[in-house]
Amino acid sequence: MHNYRPVIGITMGDPVGIGPEIILKALSSPLIYKICKPLVIGDLGVLELAKKSISSTLKIKDVKTPVSGAYKYGRIDVLSLFKLNKDKISWGKPTVQTGTAMIKYITTATDLAISGSIGAIVTCPINKAAMQKAGSKFSGHTELLAERTKTDNFAMMLAGRKLRVVLVTIHIPLKNVSAELSKERIVKTIQITWHALHYSFGFKKPRIAVAGLNPHAGEERMFGDEEETIILPAIDSASKKGFDVSGPFPPDTVFYHAANGRYDAVVCMYHDQGLIPFKLLHFTDGVNTTLGLPIIRTSVDHGTAYDIAGTGKADPGSLVAAINMAAEHAAYKNSGNG
Repeated sequence: MHNYRPVIGITMGDPVGIGPEIILKALSSPLIYKICKPLVIGDLGVLELAKKSISSTLKIKDVKTPVSGAYKYGRIDVLSLFKLNKDKISWGKPTVQTGTAMIKYITTATDLAISGSIGAIVTCPINKAAMQKAGSKFSGHTELLAERTKTDNFAMMLAGRKLRVVLVTIHIPLKNVSAELSKERIVKTIQITWHALHYSFGFKKPRIAVAGLNPHAGEERMFGDEEETIILPAIDSASKKGFDVSGPFPPDTVFYHAANGRYDAVVCMYHDQGLIPFKLLHFTDGVNTTLGLPIIRTSVDHGTAYDIAGTGKADPGSLVAAINMAAEHAAYKNSGNG
């Protein structure tokens, strides 16, 4: 595992967001090149613009295929898929063209991973509205990747050193969450979570907590009955299958205990239930990873940050963490454990 350097495809995300800048900053570290072979999938011209904004001295080279990269510190290998008109793009201002570029970066990286040409994908932040204006029907990376890889059962995990959260529902309005929950869906999420913790993160006996939906986990139906009618039956079913899973716990306490080591992950009912406590702890070093896919995908855990795009102020910490996780999981898979 220590001598294996997987090719990691890093998609540039929104060309006018902070993606290009954080890529340059992350790849300015020689440590990245010791653990993997980073291949940027994006637009060489945009990277050159970002290079000027941070006064980088890195060399940027266009490559035609993953095998033709040099992967040496001091040089960034780019699979350049678009040649956006530099005179018609502005930092922080997405367009239909940048949306089209984002889609191409993701689909190309996915296909390369499916074919085995690259060992994993790391994605920089996208603008969902721009992608949809460009013709995408998806509400984010996760859903696009699931369809592209023909995956029915998948889940979003946010992972950090202290806390890991997995979402049962993802990008839907809060008012629709209760109707979208089912015993079967929660059981599948628990199973996917256990599999990832065991086979990708190396936990021999993963311990999973499940958060309730309502305040105080319903408190005997005073504040809702989803805990008793949906969530608890799912936990019981998963327990009978042999998984170490417990709950439903009040959402206002379960994350504290997980962050202090009692549980290896928390299964959450909806997006912000998991992301609020996670980002409180891991705002600059959190990693988003999609579980259940036949390929490895990690991502930064932040948005495009248009307000600082092109200013040189973006923090590459989350991208560095995402690259490290992708390399670790690829190496673990290559060793026969994953």
